[in-house]
Amino acid sequence: MLQQLHIQNYAIIDSIEINFSSHLNIITGETGAGKSILMGALNLILGERADTLVLADKEKKCFIEGIFKTNHAPVKEFLLNNELDCDEELVIRRELAVNGKSRAFINDTPVTLNELKQLSSLLVDLHQQFDTQDLGNNDFQREVIDALAGNTKDIEQYQSVYKNYRNVLKELETLKNEQAAANKEFDYNKFLFDELEEANFSENEIEDIDAEIKLISNAENIKEILSSIYFELEESEQPIVQNIKAISHKLQGLESYHHNIEPLTKRLQSVQIEMQDIASEVSSINESVIYDVEKISLLNERMAAGYKLLKKHGVTTTAQLLDIKNELEAQLDKVTNLKDDILQREKQSAELYNEALKIAEKISLKRQKQLKPFEEKVNQLLKQVGMPNAKLKVDIQNANNLNLFGINNIEFLFNANMPSGIENNNQRFEPLRKVASGGELSRLMLSIKSLVAKSVQLPVLIFDEIDSGISGEAARQVGIIMKELSDAHQVISITHQPQIAAKAETHFFVYKEIVKDKIITSIRQLNGDERITTIAKMLSGEKPTAAAFENAREMIGN
Repeated sequence: MLQQLHIQNYAIIDSIEINFSSHLNIITGETGAGKSILMGALNLILGERADTLVLADKEKKCFIEGIFKTNHAPVKEFLLNNELDCDEELVIRRELAVNGKSRAFINDTPVTLNELKQLSSLLVDLHQQFDTQDLGNNDFQREVIDALAGNTKDIEQYQSVYKNYRNVLKELETLKNEQAAANKEFDYNKFLFDELEEANFSENEIEDIDAEIKLISNAENIKEILSSIYFELEESEQPIVQNIKAISHKLQGLESYHHNIEPLTKRLQSVQIEMQDIASEVSSINESVIYDVEKISLLNERMAAGYKLLKKHGVTTTAQLLDIKNELEAQLDKVTNLKDDILQREKQSAELYNEALKIAEKISLKRQKQLKPFEEKVNQLLKQVGMPNAKLKVDIQNANNLNLFGINNIEFLFNANMPSGIENNNQRFEPLRKVASGGELSRLMLSIKSLVAKSVQLPVLIFDEIDSGISGEAARQVGIIMKELSDAHQVISITHQPQIAAKAETHFFVYKEIVKDKIITSIRQLNGDERITTIAKMLSGEKPTAAAFENAREMIGN
């Protein structure tokens, strides 16, 4: 509830402080006294944009502060999510400096205008005479029916499944796009891969073939040189291996004469063994080198195939060619895997859709059950508030696709002048937003909110002159509805109707006065006698008659 509103230096308000009660608060006053100025100031702490023109004293800042008391779960959630102090008492302040700079605070913490609007929407429901956009809004209309049907938990469950379903659909669409792109190149990539797979080159094979071709092509020259080397090592008149062996024996005979001779002998023996091994390997290589015309032909064919692929793919080594083959294989596997992933997502999306549809149908059924009782109650209330021929009808249709709130499209239809006896003639009903006047919408909104208030916890309800255009019994009935509404909710209403003012728990009177040669707006809470006088004046003018006083006492008493 809004406990206190403090306004300073706003328009013709110097400084006022209003302490509201927890039930029905009525604000009255002469036309032009400043009731609309109060609403303008209140709008500032609700997040509306400010204008320096509202500064009464151009040398002082404007200050509006609202103190709320709330334990409403969504309010606490907002405060926690935005790292704001979360106490039962909540202070919202708005300041407008002389330079035009505006600042907003929640519990003394600076916040953005958007954050202020979000919080205020949870605290205050402000309904003004021509502020009827919500009622014509399909989302609002659906919220009304769901509130009465008790669909909150079902919708939360549904939305959890629906969001998962939408996420899977997005993933599925992404996979299909990837598949479509991959399919465009699949055949060509398959051809390239098959070509490399068929060639079946092993690691470094092309480089090895090149070396082998060079070896075989130069076989005769190589064998001649190797034979010559072997001859010098083992078969000449003075073979190197034998000479080293002889030198080693000679040196060995001197070991007893010098201690450094023995290491030299061992080194020569090692050289001898190494030279013998070299000679043996030279001989082995010589025997393996064979000039083979047929093999050269086969190697040249293999080499030509390798060079062709190297050139085709713009690389220079077998390793690079194999990397390309592996990459092509991965791309082909990806297409195959995409098909599997798509099938999995399609199955998953179908399961989620069916699950969401089942919950949506349950929600829809509960909505359908509320339509007739809702229409009857609203239409009865419309008669109460002076609209006996007005009829509201709720049209609920299944949508083509699931949406965030189920499977229904809901539209409030209205006829302000329905002749009796043809209530079922659907042709006479039109969408509410197209045909209802401002006054009709205001009374309809009050009727609907009074019904919804019994099902959900509404924020502070503020009605700004929604009773315009009614009087007498209709105004009295509006007052009765407001009074009933205020049993469980705080209601603040600005009115010109004495029948409504008489229902107040707390009655405030707005008036103008001259202070220091300046006209300012003030407000005060009326006591019992003042209330009677004020209502009597609302009934018969500035100088009320005895009958008016008597009527005022009776209205307040009732």
